[in-house]
Amino acid sequence: MTQVMPANDLAAVTVGVAPLDPAAVVAVARHGSRVVVAHDALVRVAAARRHVEALAESGEPVYGVSTGFGALATRHIAPELRTQLQRSLVRSHAAASGPEVEREVVRAMMLLRLQTLATGLTGVRPVIVEGYAAMLNAGITPVVGEFGSLGCSGDLAPLAHCALALMGEGVVRNAAGDLLEASAAMRDGGIEPVVLAEKEGLALINGTDGMLGMLLLACHDLSALVKNADIAAAMSVEAILGTDRVFAADLQALRPHPGQASSASNLRSLLSGSPIVESHRVDCTLVQDAYSLRCAPQVAGAVRDTIAHALTVAGRELASAIDNPVVLPDGRVESNGNFHGAPIGYVLDFLAIAAADLASISERRTDRLLDVARSHGLPAFLAGDPGVDSGHMIAQYTQAAIVSELKRLAVPASVDSIPSSAMQEDHVSMGWSAGRKLLRAVDGLTRVLAVEILTAARALDLRAPLQPAAGTAAVVRRLRTRVAGPDADRWLSPEIEVAVEMTRAGAFVEAAEAVVGRLA
Repeated sequence: MTQVMPANDLAAVTVGVAPLDPAAVVAVARHGSRVVVAHDALVRVAAARRHVEALAESGEPVYGVSTGFGALATRHIAPELRTQLQRSLVRSHAAASGPEVEREVVRAMMLLRLQTLATGLTGVRPVIVEGYAAMLNAGITPVVGEFGSLGCSGDLAPLAHCALALMGEGVVRNAAGDLLEASAAMRDGGIEPVVLAEKEGLALINGTDGMLGMLLLACHDLSALVKNADIAAAMSVEAILGTDRVFAADLQALRPHPGQASSASNLRSLLSGSPIVESHRVDCTLVQDAYSLRCAPQVAGAVRDTIAHALTVAGRELASAIDNPVVLPDGRVESNGNFHGAPIGYVLDFLAIAAADLASISERRTDRLLDVARSHGLPAFLAGDPGVDSGHMIAQYTQAAIVSELKRLAVPASVDSIPSSAMQEDHVSMGWSAGRKLLRAVDGLTRVLAVEILTAARALDLRAPLQPAAGTAAVVRRLRTRVAGPDADRWLSPEIEVAVEMTRAGAFVEAAEAVVGRLA
């Protein structure tokens, strides 16, 4: 049964020793790092299980052990029906519908549930912990539909689909991504399906792991995207003949937000020594740049600070044991409300607002680059032959369409509670929905920033013979390995997709940092 990696496997992520690091969650979820369950964790799990088994034999009604669930908790369940009780709970709650959730989200959810199970506070048997670790290591990923979680009592439906697979039921994808029955995938992986005992079905589904997994993945991606935003802003400032003086450290220090300081520092590094900036420093007739240029560090910096706040919340969640009821070390089994997703839902919504605004300021800079009345000598729409060619005119339309969608996605989900379970669960977080729309927002922001970098690079090329700064020039050179420079109109969509791919892969950040050093 056990396929847990040995503790001397340095590439593995260890569960059950300390709170998981956000990077470790991304490593397992996205990159397939293996999972080790600490021996001490299995000892704790076994000790907690003995308390549950003693209660099960006592005849005392205990929620999740010898009673029904939710609004049905008043019914006492006879011992001979308790296996069926747990099995029925999982089967009935595996009711998600809609498009398939991303593999990395499901893997993150399973890992985070495993971490809680390994605390020894949920009352499951060690075989349950070992089973989830084995599924992760075998690359078995349950198929989960997008709709079904209200974020309270945790992510019930998504987690139930994962538990269903552990039972050898339902549909999964194997390590190759093939769709097959869970029983076949478990057999191929040498994993014995589990027959659930008292408390175990409830422990497997009663957590905030899906929304937390989405929060951690989004924070990871947004932390990279804010660097791309600074690169894009620097390129646009340079290409549109803006000034770098507003990014001076002493001016930024007058408003000591840490994110703003980091963003301004990046802009100074990226624009350092720019011949284009120097070409108009002395005889420039402009008094001030537009807000989309001048206020770039204030906006991108606020996004950074929002990410930092979200990671603080995520860190507290990673140190939590979310289940109801919990099995305390002294043997008490206590009900609680820690499964409510409000703390996570709020920051998921907050990040969607930040992503929308960062995309909005990026689109405004792109529009300025394309407008002959505001671009200070660049050809209309950066076209090869304006009038015959349209240049990047419609690339800005694409940005605008995405930004409009991001504004809709910024409407908070966490204020929209809908009662459920015959009014027993009369206030829910909708945190899962907040996570789903945030992941779409992250994708949209990636695309908007990619279009700005693509457009600003074209504008910088059109400033020749003046040359950009070393940092921005490195980004242009990296882009030019995949996308040709200014010329007559070409099919633009593939070039946008290349820029999106390079933005997502970190190619532009890597190119800039190779020249100017690590960006903040």
